[in-house]
Amino acid sequence: MAKKTIDKIDVKGKRVLIRVDFNVPIEDGKITDERRIREALPTIKSVLERGGAVVLMSHLGRPSGKGYEAEYSLKPVATKLSELLGRPVAFPSTDLTDAAAEAAAKAAKPGDVVLLENVRFAKGEKKGDADYASKLAGYGDVYCNDAFGTAHREDGSMFAVPKAMAGKPRVAGLLLQKELVYLGDKLSNPAKPFCVILGGAKVSDKIELVENLLPRADSILIGGAMAYTFLAALGRKVGASRVEHDHVASAKKMLDQAAQLKCDLHLPMDHVCSTEFHEMNGEKKTFTDHIGEGFMGLDIGPKTQQDYAAVIRKSKTIVWNGPMGVFEWFPFAVGTRMVAESIVKATEAGATSIVGGGDSAAAAEHFGLASRFSHVSTGGGASLEMLAGKPFTTVALLDEA
Repeated sequence: MAKKTIDKIDVKGKRVLIRVDFNVPIEDGKITDERRIREALPTIKSVLERGGAVVLMSHLGRPSGKGYEAEYSLKPVATKLSELLGRPVAFPSTDLTDAAAEAAAKAAKPGDVVLLENVRFAKGEKKGDADYASKLAGYGDVYCNDAFGTAHREDGSMFAVPKAMAGKPRVAGLLLQKELVYLGDKLSNPAKPFCVILGGAKVSDKIELVENLLPRADSILIGGAMAYTFLAALGRKVGASRVEHDHVASAKKMLDQAAQLKCDLHLPMDHVCSTEFHEMNGEKKTFTDHIGEGFMGLDIGPKTQQDYAAVIRKSKTIVWNGPMGVFEWFPFAVGTRMVAESIVKATEAGATSIVGGGDSAAAAEHFGLASRFSHVSTGGGASLEMLAGKPFTTVALLDEA
């Protein structure tokens, strides 16, 4: 997916319409995690420093698509972005297609930054209708996609707008390019040994990812609630642990495929359990092999932690997608922390480490380790789909390098 990038085109005197991913958590009007805004700064600064004007569009949350909803407004993002850039950010209107928004976008001069209101307030965003796309296409001389987090969705601002800008430059932003390099190029021919670490709740979310990476992986380490579906497929007693009963057969199939491909698939040998899904309540106990009646596995145990750490330390390429347990709760955080710290040590020894967005990225932040991996993806669903080898039409229509 070698695409032309924003730093390779002349933007002097031009308005660059950039689709960013500013879908950040906001509580009581305050942004609680600004990482996605910071990740977009290199692309924005590249345009500004070379004499261009920037018009930004993003979604935030899941509004109804029937117009302005205060709780999903990007206004707090405009304030934060202005602070991070050290310059004013215009936020012209509560409707990105009205006369005020259009006038602000079209009047943007070199050095100006305009942030449009939430694209999902417009019903044309989900439908990708032609009038909506045509209007937004008029806001820029160049289209730039820097929103990896929504690159797997053919929403209006991701697909219909760049389509309507055919004939104008349509390029990848620096963040999107980085995601494509790490989640695409680096994994197409990974340095060996190649280790894939999978966790989280559902086997069903990871089937296509496993099918895509299994032929290339030397080892797969499985933790989190999804491990209990695999263990159930092997006939182990898993107590009250979460099992996706309709995916036990899929888990068994993956175990058989791993054996055929000589991929070393590891499952937890011991489990940190509780009688209640609660941080403090319930009886806590560690079980080896089978789990006792009424207990649920909420983290990988100490033997498994040591086993996984040993495999990770020997690896040269590492993909991590999903926590090993309920890392937000102190009694069940050790497994995820141990895995994260082992990946950091391998990275410092020269391995390439890729954290696949979502809960894994949240865990990396939670433990203060995010900056010590080779790459932490900004996309949850998008990183899953790219790791599963799915094509992205929103990227395909960008200009070739």
